[in-house]
Amino acid sequence: MLDFQKIEDAQTLAQAIVNTIPEPFVALDAEFRVLAASVSFYNTFKVAPEQTLGRLLYSLGDGQWDIPALRLLLETIIPQHAAMDGFEVEHDFPNLGRRTMLLNARQVVYEDSAKRTILLAFMDVTARRMIEREKEQLLEQTKELLRQKDTLLQEMQHRVANSLQIIASILLLKARGVLSEETRQHLKDAHQRVMSVAEVQRHLHSSEGIDQVEVSSYLNKLCSSLASSMIGESQPIAVEVRAHGGKIGSDTAVSLGLIVTELIINAVKYAFPSARTDAVIRVTYEVDDTDWKLTVSDNGAGKTVNDAAGHNSGLGTAIIQALVKQLGAVMETVNSTDGMTISITRATFTSRMPQAA
Repeated sequence: MLDFQKIEDAQTLAQAIVNTIPEPFVALDAEFRVLAASVSFYNTFKVAPEQTLGRLLYSLGDGQWDIPALRLLLETIIPQHAAMDGFEVEHDFPNLGRRTMLLNARQVVYEDSAKRTILLAFMDVTARRMIEREKEQLLEQTKELLRQKDTLLQEMQHRVANSLQIIASILLLKARGVLSEETRQHLKDAHQRVMSVAEVQRHLHSSEGIDQVEVSSYLNKLCSSLASSMIGESQPIAVEVRAHGGKIGSDTAVSLGLIVTELIINAVKYAFPSARTDAVIRVTYEVDDTDWKLTVSDNGAGKTVNDAAGHNSGLGTAIIQALVKQLGAVMETVNSTDGMTISITRATFTSRMPQAA
């Protein structure tokens, strides 16, 4: 502990400590008169020691410190709490302009005296607050631009979906009007392909993301749409979907949707040459991290060698092969008299889904 022989020595040390504080600092008595001030205080607020020491803080600099918020801090908060950190004051100071200050205050109470001293330090955060406001403005501008972008994308998706619906309707009308059964069937197949792409657009329009499709809902709605438009009452065929949850990109969804469309078209055409009550087409989609597996199977008659030779070179097969290659996947076909199973697998996916009875 330091042993001061003279009160002047203690005052000299105290003033030296005050002057080493980089932020503006003052010590006040109980009546808020200035007992000491740092060099930084004089330099920052452009006041001289002879105009400061012993004077009421509120009267300094022609009353520049007579601030209601500062009075609240010194006269109400400090007597009740003894300390306050980060008390923010915004004020127009002469020769400085508008400044935002953070005030830290401490009340010193002495054991052997009724006197008290208030220590008050100032930190100029004007530049920081300006940067924060600019950041907030930029953030709001960015949010507004993103909102506008989302609105434009949603509008574009809506228009694309409407355009696809119009194209699909035209194809269906043409199919009803042509005399050639082969041409009619080609037009109907094209109609289904357009509808599978339109289903993706509907999901994009209704989803929160701008480029993500919830795969389970998408496949269920797509297969329901295909079943209602392709399967007649004379040969009822159930279409079942089992799909793990999760989202996929719209480009992947379009490709998977077109593959499912082509495979269901083929199954409806060729898997059930005669009517049966238990006819079913199953669509399953499983995912494991970035790997996935799409399977379309039926319990139909399967393809004979002649059927395979006749149908494997069609447009639908070419579309499937191109899409599988685009997805970086491989296709496997298992054909038997109990039906056909076609699997599209990305990477080394291992199925964990229980097989249907």
